[in-house]
Amino acid sequence: MDPNIYALVLDTLNRATSQDTEILKPAEKKLEEWEIEPGFYSVLLNVLSNHSVDVNVRWLAVMCFKNGVDRYWRRNAPHAITDEEKMKLRNGLLTSSILSEPVAQIATQEAVLIAKIARFDCPTNWPNLVPDLIGALKAPQPLVQHRSLLIFHHVVKALASKRLIGDRRTFQELTNSVYGFILNLWHENTEIFLRHIQEGAATELITEHLEKALLCLRVLRKLTVFGFRRAHESQDAIAFLNVVFDRAKTSLECRKLLKGRGIYPLELCEKFIIHLTKVALGVLCFHPFSYVPLIRPSLEFALYYCFTEQGMSLIYERFTIQCLNIVKGILQCLEFKLPKGMDQPKEPLTLQAHQVKCEVLTESTVCHMCRHLVTRYFLLSSDDLALWDAEPESFATDEAGESWKYSLRPCTEAVFMELFHEYRSLLAPELVRLLVSLQETPVSPDDLPNILKKDAIYNAVGLAAFDLYDDVDFDEWFTNVLSRELKIKDNNYRIIRRRVCQLIGQWCGVRASQSLRPAMYEALLEPLTRPDEDPAVKLAAAEALRSTIDDFNFKVEQFAPYAHHALAALYELLVESEECDTKMHVLHVISYVMERCGALVSRGGGASALFAYLPQLWQHAASHHMLRAAALAAVVHLVKAVGECAESIRGWVLCVVGEATRAGEPAHVYLLEDALELWLAVLEAARAPDPALLDLAANLYPILEQSTEHLRIVVYIMQAYALLCPEEFFSCEGAKCMALLDDMLSDMRTEGVITVLKMAEICISVTYPERNPFLGVEVIWPILKRVIHCLLEGDDLPMVFSVQLCLLSRVILLSSELFYKAIQDAAKNLPEYESDPVKVLNKLLHVWTEKMNFVTQVERWKVVGLGLAALLTTQNATVLQRFPAILLNLTEVLNDVMKLEDGGTYVDGLVAPPGSRPASPLEGRGAAARWGAAEGAEGGEGAGAAAARSTPHEARRRRLAAAHPAHALDLRAVTHHQLQTLKNQVGAETFERLLQSSDKDTLQQLREYIPL
Repeated sequence: MDPNIYALVLDTLNRATSQDTEILKPAEKKLEEWEIEPGFYSVLLNVLSNHSVDVNVRWLAVMCFKNGVDRYWRRNAPHAITDEEKMKLRNGLLTSSILSEPVAQIATQEAVLIAKIARFDCPTNWPNLVPDLIGALKAPQPLVQHRSLLIFHHVVKALASKRLIGDRRTFQELTNSVYGFILNLWHENTEIFLRHIQEGAATELITEHLEKALLCLRVLRKLTVFGFRRAHESQDAIAFLNVVFDRAKTSLECRKLLKGRGIYPLELCEKFIIHLTKVALGVLCFHPFSYVPLIRPSLEFALYYCFTEQGMSLIYERFTIQCLNIVKGILQCLEFKLPKGMDQPKEPLTLQAHQVKCEVLTESTVCHMCRHLVTRYFLLSSDDLALWDAEPESFATDEAGESWKYSLRPCTEAVFMELFHEYRSLLAPELVRLLVSLQETPVSPDDLPNILKKDAIYNAVGLAAFDLYDDVDFDEWFTNVLSRELKIKDNNYRIIRRRVCQLIGQWCGVRASQSLRPAMYEALLEPLTRPDEDPAVKLAAAEALRSTIDDFNFKVEQFAPYAHHALAALYELLVESEECDTKMHVLHVISYVMERCGALVSRGGGASALFAYLPQLWQHAASHHMLRAAALAAVVHLVKAVGECAESIRGWVLCVVGEATRAGEPAHVYLLEDALELWLAVLEAARAPDPALLDLAANLYPILEQSTEHLRIVVYIMQAYALLCPEEFFSCEGAKCMALLDDMLSDMRTEGVITVLKMAEICISVTYPERNPFLGVEVIWPILKRVIHCLLEGDDLPMVFSVQLCLLSRVILLSSELFYKAIQDAAKNLPEYESDPVKVLNKLLHVWTEKMNFVTQVERWKVVGLGLAALLTTQNATVLQRFPAILLNLTEVLNDVMKLEDGGTYVDGLVAPPGSRPASPLEGRGAAARWGAAEGAEGGEGAGAAAARSTPHEARRRRLAAAHPAHALDLRAVTHHQLQTLKNQVGAETFERLLQSSDKDTLQQLREYIPL
């Protein structure tokens, strides 16, 4: 290796560790440039292998190497590392300098580095990796043993993460070859460190063997869980699993000794114990039948340490969580439950597991567990109360997701619910007895221990609400007890007030009569509107209010008297809250109230106050993108509820939308989705276009260009612009967007294609005939030619075919000359038709008339029929050659749309009677209602339309719907007029010949509607 290159790289690495940015930045840039240079990683390997080099420099070298593996180790990666250099690197990574690395942090990063390469290359391109590591594990030097074991742990971890069948088979082969050796090594080091602890040996000796035992245990966990198809078929795995809980018991005793001495290995010992429980949880999750022999020892183990005074004196919180998760896993495991309606399960181990559970979890044991969970684990601790006093907002934040895996309170609650669900008939009376006992002896506000006990029991009743449906009369309980407890203002009683709010939220959807709803709203508004109420109680009331609204039995009329009070109180809570997470939580509740209550929100001053506060909140949340997203969502719901965007903040809203939808802005990734919804809401509420709103349209093209992820909402925005200001929009940004959509069509799925085609229909529909009637067609001209090509192929799905044909018919109804021009332009790129427009038109009409029955939606069916009728008088010989087929299809359409009135006359059933209000095809709530008037009446009136607030956008849609050909044109009158005009054009004799060329049944049916 060239010494000059080595020195240059070493010097650059050294400068890249500098604290001076003027030295640091150029060095970092140079290292980035060298990433793709051949031989660079070989130099890095030499640097990190040289123990005389500064630790910080070697640390940076290994990190650069690791990042390079991520980016350039794959063969198909741009600037991939060559196979020759890879071979040198693999050989150099297991040298004595690496295996005897003195710095622990660097050794760990080297192990991760080797594991990353192993995931790509082992065993195919690196067959000697595992044998070399096993050989190094037998070396006499303790440091080499430790580093080899560290590397082996990370390699096994990386290989275990591969999920393809071939990779799993390879990992199973690896497991079979090394399992026995690693198991013996674990036994050996575990025995030594346990003995050293009991004998009071030096900390260094204990630490050395404890670290090795922990690494072996981590390896064994991966091998046991992922290295066997059935773990119980391996004698070594059985031998390992059988000693897991015994080792845990011994280790807990040793932990007690270490804790008494207060020495360093205590933390390592705790990790060792936790990993023993992780082995059990892993096997339980991935090999439930292999776990059957462990059900009894694991349940007895958990019952002793989590539910007895003697056991609880030896444990610590993380261990308690693991034990309770094992209990939860056993209770939850489907393989351990007898199938309903079957006396004998198909799998014998299922019956065995069920029997063991019944033997261990006796009635008395289950009742004891339930009582212990409620009266011990559910009690708020002094730490909880201290946190409540110091940071009430943090205390009130609900832990969500899978927090039960890592946090004690969610864990105990999850175990309680699982236990209660499985043993409902046994535990329901037990919990009711506890609840009744509370009512017999009133609790004084000064009696904190009994207040905490009551809170714990209330918590249990709330968690088990669904299982206590028949056992608790919530109406009576709320009326006589809970509503009164909410009025007790003592500071200690804040604990009960908070819990009562939560109970209302939990029980409202389980068993609360409809007549009780107003009383519940009043009860929740009382703490929300009380100025001196505790923040945690207010937040619980806000969440409970959301639950009462988010209920199947919720009725807006019942909530109406409280709507503006609720919004005002929530606004005050939002302003009072200090933490961003709390503000975000309150904003979600506000958004929900506005979404469910609609126009009620506009009454009172709550809405205007919230409008005024939002810009201030936006500034406050400058570095909290999730809070800003919640603020945007609140503005969306507020604009929709009020029906307009307040002029006082309109400029701010448009500025925010512009920033959040501009691709180059940092917040773009976090805020784009909510900003697009807000953009659409503002457009729908706008009564007239303004320059700021039109300028915003420039952001649409980059969003579409970036990806199709937001295609649907972007098209909704384009439709809203098209209805608001068609000429201004399509003269500039709209035309650019439609051209881009045309380019994207070939790579779109069916749903995306239909979306774009419906947008094209909107383009044709909205331009003003008196000014520029053909602007819309000009905008979609490339799409129109593409549609003709697709129709000629005839391979599209019926839904796509239907929209394509309808689009073409809309063009014909607008201008047959434009239609024929489109045929001519399309023919130029169709050499298979000799670029002859006549042949293209002939084929198109053939496909049209043969497959027209693919159009199943009646409005489109009629529009396509109108398009055919319009072609009859264009004096085109090719069209007249298809006269019989055209007449047949027109007759079939007439059969579908004509209806017989009481007087015996036929009328077009889709034409709105004079003076009536046409049904908007876009009524209804949700995204599906936004497709635009081009859909005809596909959607009909949605269930929520009556409750939806009328907007200027809705009025525009109705006007467009009234002009839709399916509702504005009488098909019978149009067909009659076209046939009469054709007769005048070709003469009576030729017209009669055309009629005679048609089928007699067709003519007979047609004469029922039209005199021929």
